[in-house]
Amino acid sequence: MTGVDSIEGAEHSAHACEAGLARAFDFLGKRWNGVILGTLSSGPAGFAELRRGVGTITDSVLSDRLTELTEGGLVQRTVTDSRPPGVSYSLAPAGEALLPILRQLTEWAERNLRQP
Repeated sequence: MTGVDSIEGAEHSAHACEAGLARAFDFLGKRWNGVILGTLSSGPAGFAELRRGVGTITDSVLSDRLTELTEGGLVQRTVTDSRPPGVSYSLAPAGEALLPILRQLTEWAERNLRQP
């Protein structure tokens, strides 16, 4: 059994990728999505806080990624009833469920990837 096969415990072609793994990387592999989720792991944040926490992301890309993550069910968008109205982003339950995996990826990267 290959590494990919062992993900589901079923026999597959050595060159076939699990459909779920492909979907996960298609979604989370987009630049900034994982970093945004990691930034939200410390709690809810407004747009400006996220922009500062994420780094060199542009406003338009951050807006697009937050929309994708919200539509994907990983992030919740909350509008406050204040003057002026505020918007806060937080992890949805599906996003919270990713935190252990993101921590493992972080540890793996620190042990195995060279610094640029």
